[in-house]
Amino acid sequence: MTTRRLASLTLLALATLPGMAGAQAYPSKSITLVVPFAAGGPTDVVARTLGAAMQKTLGQTVVIENKLGAGGTLAAGYVAKAAPDGYTFLIHHNGMATAPGLYRKLAYNPLTDFEYVSQVVDVPMTFLARKDFPAATPPEMLAYVKAQGNKLTLAHAGLGAVSQLCGMLFQKTVGVEFTTVPYQGTAPAMNALLGGQVDLLCDQTTQTVQHIKAGNVKFYGVTTRERVKLLPDAPTLEESGLKGFEVKVWHGIYAPKGTPTVAIDRFGAALRTALKDPAVMQRMTELGADIVPESKQTPEGLRSWLKPEIDKWGALIRSAGQYAD
Repeated sequence: MTTRRLASLTLLALATLPGMAGAQAYPSKSITLVVPFAAGGPTDVVARTLGAAMQKTLGQTVVIENKLGAGGTLAAGYVAKAAPDGYTFLIHHNGMATAPGLYRKLAYNPLTDFEYVSQVVDVPMTFLARKDFPAATPPEMLAYVKAQGNKLTLAHAGLGAVSQLCGMLFQKTVGVEFTTVPYQGTAPAMNALLGGQVDLLCDQTTQTVQHIKAGNVKFYGVTTRERVKLLPDAPTLEESGLKGFEVKVWHGIYAPKGTPTVAIDRFGAALRTALKDPAVMQRMTELGADIVPESKQTPEGLRSWLKPEIDKWGALIRSAGQYAD
């Protein structure tokens, strides 16, 4: 047998070993990235921006599938039960960490039913009031809300929404209890604030910056530890006296448990390349989103973040008696 013939047979044998053929071929078809929320919303826009950029590296289409319902748990449950073949992924925000606290019966376990791919972007939150709210400065606002308590109304975008969680943490930190008013989404909650039907709202920069800059609302600060690029002169709530106060919308990408390592690695590599794409970086800046540091763009970066978030929000949700069922 010639040396060339022997080499050919060796390569053929290697290609038939478990995982080897898949490693060479992956991805061989389009990949679905499931979004738990409506098309056009902040998470959807992030997903579509990243998916379009990742296609350049993967050589296959990234299809965005919006699967709405049950505060994001429908989509998460769907992906948890999907075939672990590397062709179904999930992008989800804080809801991945809050669902165990909100739902007494959950069809999946965020800590055991998924493979972790990467954290992606963080979006700061802002604390707002109606335009004619009496307090002019953050210290005045804090004094006023302490004095008024449940006479004031706080809007949020529904049970489990980050706007609700931000409001819950604010009330606990300040030591007040507002009258909360739930809406079916961010847009109705913002419209209520703009119309003066409610007093207060905590929501992400993707929804609020345009109204802040237009002077349509009173703006008291951002909820991150550091000031944000889109609002460089705005103080943080921590600077205003709420020590340790931090809320942000964070996003992670997951796959069904048992998804091959080669798929996780190649999808993750394409994601990291996309996050360095100048067009993607510009779009994230326009959205008010901060791309996470490279150290968080890994399976371990997401894994190490999720458990403390589950513990943090679970304790707050239980103390407030807030359950979805």
